[in-house]
Amino acid sequence: MRILAVNWRDIGNPEAGGAEVHLHEILAHLVRWGHEATQISSGFPGGVSEAHLDGIRILRRGHWFDANLTLPLFARRHLRHNRYDVILEDINKLPFFMPLVTGTPVVAVIPHLFGTAVYHETNALIATYVVMVEKLIPAVFRKNRFMVISPSTRDDLVGRGIDPERIRVVLCGLDHGTYRDLGLERFDVPTIVHLGRLRKYKSVGIALRAMIKVREHLPRARLLIIGDGPFRTALERQAEALRLGDAVRFTGFMDSRELVELLNRSHLLLNPSPKEGWGLTIVEANACGVPVVASDRPGLKDSVWDGETGYLVPYGDWEAFADRALAILGDGDLWKRLSAGALERVKELTWERCARETEVYLGEVLEGR
Repeated sequence: MRILAVNWRDIGNPEAGGAEVHLHEILAHLVRWGHEATQISSGFPGGVSEAHLDGIRILRRGHWFDANLTLPLFARRHLRHNRYDVILEDINKLPFFMPLVTGTPVVAVIPHLFGTAVYHETNALIATYVVMVEKLIPAVFRKNRFMVISPSTRDDLVGRGIDPERIRVVLCGLDHGTYRDLGLERFDVPTIVHLGRLRKYKSVGIALRAMIKVREHLPRARLLIIGDGPFRTALERQAEALRLGDAVRFTGFMDSRELVELLNRSHLLLNPSPKEGWGLTIVEANACGVPVVASDRPGLKDSVWDGETGYLVPYGDWEAFADRALAILGDGDLWKRLSAGALERVKELTWERCARETEVYLGEVLEGR
């Protein structure tokens, strides 16, 4: 197959996240198996207009803020002189509406749609714009197929009026060569981590509030907030206002080696987000033997096996987060059971399996099934 992918960012972008890893791993495996792949994405400072990464041809145009206008126009020009069998449109922020650009079969790859959760991140005007644009997806993609990364995203699309027969769930994989149990001793103080980009809608403040109660019962416990982002300063101010002192430390960005070593020495991960497509950071922590307490919300309820790899609690209930954290940290046998369950569960999550399922699905689409 000759495949064209359109995504907001590519894996070479410094701002690349889980959605970019997901698409890149699929394309890289498909190229390795003899297919051809080209990806169109937005440019970034220092990024060249054309690059080749793991056999994928990357074409960069425009900027992050105008990608949903620039990239479809460039794709239309590109398609006049290049033939592809199928197009993967990764709807990671806003749709590109590629079915309006080309008659080539388009498969929409959706980690998750924002829905009303976008109001947690930005002002009402922009949030309303995002919600309204998302409402056009069922009409524009009325004849197209969808590939989603979790049952929660499938249910969201069905709730928006999309025929479930046109939706295929293909779970994400995991880089087992990087995220793995190193057999290291855990820290001698109870260590909780939050991992991810620091954005407003991620609701990291819930984890900060939970630490108030955790420290009342475990005075030596600490929370390490790993990652960076535009909301970091506000979170640092909140931690100061809550008088958490040395209970919280912001580590900033870590490279993968340092991160995996830290996860292997930590005891618990908290993810208080209101919505995710899947929860890649959850399974990355699980692969290092770390149980998780997360919001019982879309995506997270797919990546956490409640009672087996961690626990789900109501979104926004910081006391529930604290209670579950204390229960796990205070019971050695429970921690060992959840840790073992986490290590066992992630064995099935491989990028090769994810890419093979994608390959099969694209074949079915091209055969008209």
